[in-house]
This record gives sequence, C-alpha cells and structure tokens, in this order.
Amino acid sequence: MARVVVLGAGVMGTALTIPLVDNGHDVRLVGTHLDGDIIEEVHQSHTHPRLRTPVPERVQPYPIARLDQAMQGVELLILGVNSLGIEWAAEILGPLLTTDIPVVTIAKGMAGDSQGLHIIPDVLRAGLPDSYREDIPLAAIGGPSIAGELAARWHTSIVVTGTDKWRLEQIAGILRTPYYHIWTSTDIVGVEVCVALKNLYAVGVGLAYGWLEKQGRGEYGAAIHNPAAAMFAQGLLETAYLVDYMGGEERSVYTLPGAGDAFVTCLGGRNVQMGRWMSMGLTYKEAKSKYKPNETVEGPQLAIAIGSTIRNMVNRGELNGDKLPLLNMLIDIVCDEMELEIPWARFFG
Repeated sequence: MARVVVLGAGVMGTALTIPLVDNGHDVRLVGTHLDGDIIEEVHQSHTHPRLRTPVPERVQPYPIARLDQAMQGVELLILGVNSLGIEWAAEILGPLLTTDIPVVTIAKGMAGDSQGLHIIPDVLRAGLPDSYREDIPLAAIGGPSIAGELAARWHTSIVVTGTDKWRLEQIAGILRTPYYHIWTSTDIVGVEVCVALKNLYAVGVGLAYGWLEKQGRGEYGAAIHNPAAAMFAQGLLETAYLVDYMGGEERSVYTLPGAGDAFVTCLGGRNVQMGRWMSMGLTYKEAKSKYKPNETVEGPQLAIAIGSTIRNMVNRGELNGDKLPLLNMLIDIVCDEMELEIPWARFFG
C-alpha cells in the first residue's frame, strides 16, 4: 500500500482516486484554493459535483490550508491542477517536496517564452527551489482518458512517461488496475507535445462542425465529416513535425498520446465546442465570455501561451511555417481574432 496525495480536485484528479483506492492505497485528495466547495461536498456526501459516480469513502478530502498535513508520509504526488496552475503548484509545493517523492502531472499544455517551447514538467521543475529541483523525479500521464469514464471504471488506456524507466514502472504499478491499462514511455517530450497540441487541433475539427451548423446539411443530406477528418489528419501531421523538432519520438504521435488522445478529444468537449462557436461567427473572447466564462478551454489557452513564440520561431527560421498552416491559422483566429479562412491548399505539404 502506498500513501498518495492528489493535489487538485477537478474531475480528472478526482477520477484518479478511484483506481488508487481500488488498489488499496491510502489516498488524500487536496483541493486547490479554487476547490473549496468541491472538497466540502466530497467531505459531506462523498460525491463530486461534476462526476457521475461516487467518490470512494476511503478518499480523504483536505482543503489547501491542510496541504502540509496531507503530505506527511506521502510516497507519490499526483498533480491535478491545469496548465495555468503549474507555477502556483511549484511555489506551494516547494517547501514540502523531497527528492524521494515522485510527482506525476496530468496537466495538458505547453509554455512559450519567445525564445522556445517548454513542456509542462519542465515548467514545474523550473519553479521548484534551486537546491533540489533537478533531483525531483517527475513523470506525466498522457493518453485518451475521459474522467467520467475512468470514474465509472470503464476500460481506459494511458501512458506514464518520464526519464527513469524503473520509476515509471513503480508508478504504473501503483495506478494499474484490470480496467486502467498503463504502458510506460521514456519519450516525455513526445508524449507531452502530443497531449498538449491535440486540444488546439480539436478546435480545428470543431470549426468544421460549426460550419455545418451555420450552412445546414448539403445536397442529399450530406454532413461535414470529410473536412473534419482532414483537419484531424493535418493536426497529426503538424504534431509530428513539432515532436520531431523538439526531440521527441514519432511513435508517440501515432499511438495513445497522439492519435488516441486526439480522437477522444475530437468526439466532443470544450475545445470542439469552441471551434463550433467560432465557426458560427463568434470570436474566441465572445464565445468564452458567453459559454465558458468560468472554465479553462485548453486549446485556445495553448494558442495564447505559445502563439507569439511560434511566430517568433517561424520568423527566425527555426520553424518552417509551411509545415504548420493549421496551427498558424488557429493562433491567428484565437489571438488576433483574424477572419477565419482555412488554408486547404497548404495542407499536407
């Protein structure tokens, strides 16, 4: 039995407590400063406001004010905050971590600093104290995993990635159940780039479906799956280019972290919805304000986080802009509210 802390009481962080409890571990769910109501609900009724299954009674809820108590004796930390909370998490965890506590991130995103692109585990590491930051064992989870399905114990297949093969097997052993299928990969760059970009390319797929709603079905009731599929394929091609550029492995693009995660993301959710609304005439800011004022929509957020860096790298000749026509279009319409014009002729070049 391991003592595991999940920091972040969102749907995915909470869903992960279920296989952990099923494996007999001591699980502590710590809410962030934004999760007070959720933690209180879990404490009172053992339910999560957004999950459709009960939270196991053996999950111990903690408010953020008691994080130091929850961390006592911890053997594994799962970081369930989103990409916007990574720097906050590094700051608050700094005094509490030791080099024998593996940290597993589930956030999907990247960062840009005008000079280059960075994956989430590197952002987390950079925010930890200088004295031990390089010695903290970091890993990440990637792959097609809808929180409600995992919470319902439906078969879910994911990858745990990091640089230490032995440590990855240890983490996988803590999490793996008959329904939570886990593989390990040392391609942390490839996995993290894939799981971040799929959210933004899902916005592109949503653009196609929004166009259908705006225009109506075509002659003989034709739908709009052909353009959506082209968006999906172009997104994978551009992901492969960026994975290769950043030193990752192409295999990750065409397995669970890339194609698998992109597939499930494009079936629905906030990113596809955002693309639909934008295709129907709303700007990103208008759609966000109207439909998702209090939620993070990961795809557009990624465009904002890396957009200027991508442009700078293209201008400096470090990236080939001709290889990224869809990404550049998505950055244009999210960041600068430019008119939507899909560059079909530049695809698959």
